Amino acid sequence: MQQSRIEIQVSLDAARIPEAISWRASDTAAAEPRAAKAMLLSLWDMQTRTSLQMDLWTKEMRMDEMADFMYQTMMGMADSFERATHQGQLAQRLKDFAHEFIAEFVRIQQQLQSADASTR
Repeated sequence: MQQSRIEIQVSLDAARIPEAISWRASDTAAAEPRAAKAMLLSLWDMQTRTSLQMDLWTKEMRMDEMADFMYQTMMGMADSFERATHQGQLAQRLKDFAHEFIAEFVRIQQQLQSADASTR
């Protein structure tokens, strides 16, 4: 059986807040670890039938980057769900929510910018 190895390195500050995240995979061409600002890792525990989650982001992760990251993650989850279950309608509902989410984020950001500009 072929095996792959994925390594994730997280550097923490004194308060245990992530300062840097990097990763590498054994079956990629990249020789050096790749930097990341955020990660979401979910594992399905077969014994407890629960999802174990690790969500980390660095201090440098901007709010707009986090919104894009969440949007892309939701879209990817929808694609994975459809491939695994062949439930296209439910997958589409996830995608619809992701589109609403990012549109609402953009709307809120525009409101905040308008309010900020009017106070100057």
